[in-house]
Amino acid sequence: MRRASARAALPLTPSEALGLWGDVERWPSFVEGFVRRLELTETWPEPGARVVWESTPDGRGRVTETITESAPDRFSTQVFEEALAGTQTLRALPASDGSEIELSLEYELVKYGPLRSVADALFIRRALRDMLRRTLFRFGVEAEEEARLR
Repeated sequence: MRRASARAALPLTPSEALGLWGDVERWPSFVEGFVRRLELTETWPEPGARVVWESTPDGRGRVTETITESAPDRFSTQVFEEALAGTQTLRALPASDGSEIELSLEYELVKYGPLRSVADALFIRRALRDMLRRTLFRFGVEAEEEARLR
């Protein structure tokens, strides 16, 4: 498995941060490339629940996420999209002024044939890391607004 990750500090408690992350209605404001939700099971955000969403034309395409873990310090989904399959995890740990967050994606490429390793080393991993950073940046903006409302 390959891995990309990003970190940030948020002004929300871990519980509040994970609650915001699990609110699919808020995803268009922070998930990189999110255009529209296509499906959402009624049991979201419980383990086994699934969301299917679509990205911008130059983005990830159709993305399916199934919750594998929802714990006090993490929220994990099994992710399937055109180019990769893997596990995305948001971890939240207490900090003096809120929480420390890590968003990670452990993945395998399902495209690129025998050039997978080269494509990953030269292009994919960096693009994924940048996407995770942009998502966390926008998530931080949402967290700031959420903290002001409390």
